This record gives sequence, C-alpha cells and structure tokens, in this order.
Amino acid sequence: MPSPQQARAQASAITSGKTAPEAEAAPASQLRTLFDRPRLSPGQRRIAQYLIEHITEAAFLSITDLAERVGVSQPSVTRFAAAVGFSGYPALREKLQSIALRTLAGGPGTTEENVSNELQAAVDAEVENLENLRRDFADPDQLIELGRKLSASTPLTLLGLRISASLAEYFAYAARRIHPDVRLVTRGGSVAYDALLQSREAGGTWVLAFSMPRHAQETLTAVRVARSAGLKVALVTDLALGLLADEADVVLATGTGSRLVFDSYAAPGVIAAALLQAMTDADPERTQARLEEYEQISDQHQFFLRD
Repeated sequence: MPSPQQARAQASAITSGKTAPEAEAAPASQLRTLFDRPRLSPGQRRIAQYLIEHITEAAFLSITDLAERVGVSQPSVTRFAAAVGFSGYPALREKLQSIALRTLAGGPGTTEENVSNELQAAVDAEVENLENLRRDFADPDQLIELGRKLSASTPLTLLGLRISASLAEYFAYAARRIHPDVRLVTRGGSVAYDALLQSREAGGTWVLAFSMPRHAQETLTAVRVARSAGLKVALVTDLALGLLADEADVVLATGTGSRLVFDSYAAPGVIAAALLQAMTDADPERTQARLEEYEQISDQHQFFLRD
C-alpha cells in the first residue's frame, strides 16, 4: 500500500506534462456523486463524510485503519462499499485512490473549501429539491384537490412514525387551528391500529401519512390497516414508487436532503405548509371563525410573547 508521500510522487509522474480535462468534476463533487446514489444509513454517511473530508489520506488506508478512524466496525465498511455499488472494500479503495491521485496532483477544484465544505453542499442539494418542487407546483390542481378532501374529513388522521413524527406533529399543530377534529398518530403497532379504526368509526375518510427515509416497516403496516378499514391514504414521501406508494391513494413525492448524517426536509416541509394552505382555502368561513376564536383564547391566556 503506498504512503501519501508515495502517492504524491505517483500523481506527479502520471500528470507530468499534462493538464486535467476542464470538464472533469472536482474530486469532492465526484465523491458526493458516488456516495449520493444509494439511500445510505446514518452510520454509512459518517463513512462517506470522512472519505470526502480526508480523501488524500483515507484512500490509502486499510479497511482496519479506516474503520478505526471513523469509529465503525470493519463489516460496516464492507457494507458501505457494497451500498455504493462496489464488490467490496478493495474495489472501492481503488476508485478512491484514482480520485486521490488527481487531488494530490493539483487537479481541478482541489481547494480545501471544495473538498471539505459539506454544509454548503447540503444546502445546494436542498435548493435543488426546492427548485424541483417549484416546477411540480406549476400544476397545483392535485394538491388543491387533496387539501379540499382533507378539510372535509372529520376526523382527519395524521400518521408519522419514527423520524417522520416531526412532520406529522407540525402539520397537526397547524391543522388544529383550522380543523375541528385532528388526530395524530406517532406510535406504531396496535396503538396505531386502534387510532385508525376509531377514526374510521367516527366518520373519518382520509389519513395523511408522512414517510421519510429510512422508511419504517410499521408505517407500511399502518397504511395497510387504514386502507382495510376503509380510509383513503395520502402520502408525503421521497419516493414516487415502491411498496408505500403502491398502497396510497395519492402520493406527493419530493426530495429530501441526504448530504449530512441525517436527512433534512426542506421540500417536504413546504409540501406540508402548502397542504395546510389548501385546507384553509377549501373552507374559508370555518377557517376564519376558528382562527379568530383561537386568537381570542391565546390573548386571554397569554400563550405567546408580545413583540
């Protein structure tokens, strides 16, 4: 295994008298593209981040040394290599070394900022998700119609399990200001089944489910229970295809930010706010009456600080 010093010598030799093609992406961009294809677990993203931030050194580490540097097990590194499309760690390391050699040789875009600023890359990815969502909103008819149906469902049930609970809680908090009966389900298993069945018995017609990666098996089971009970399911998720999407009556799919260890949800958050807007527009008189009543109560009990 060559040392970083030997690698620099190799890089100098193979690039002597040559310039890198202008069209070649910066090493950090190549690595982000390489690691952004699959749906990586948080532990696997830690490995990816380490490789991006320390490519010139990490590319020449043994699997044992890399696992120790990142703080994971050797089998975790092997699974990571398979997750990004390689037969094993040796094949991944060969690819990493080819990128590292170009970096050491002073190829395009090899500044420290380009290699290490994952935060800006994460923001850029979210901007792209929002741009895609903006194009989707060019035809808002589906979302407006769904807002009307959710508004008419009494009770309205919201489902968000595991990491998706935060989006469901946000939606529930706002929806309760404009809807008379909002029921929030953030626990799976029999607790979720009871809530869904009771919602249907009480006259509910729709469930709005949030499912963000990594997608929970219990979310799929709960959605199937809802369907079997006679409830229709609207799903906000990152995947337009798959088992969950197949079970839903309406799917609103948008990208999530996957550049950091844990996903960020800029675009799903905008979808949630847009659905709330559609619900307010579906029954403006009820919306206005409930909002005014809530403002009176909040002033009376001083819920909020005064500016």
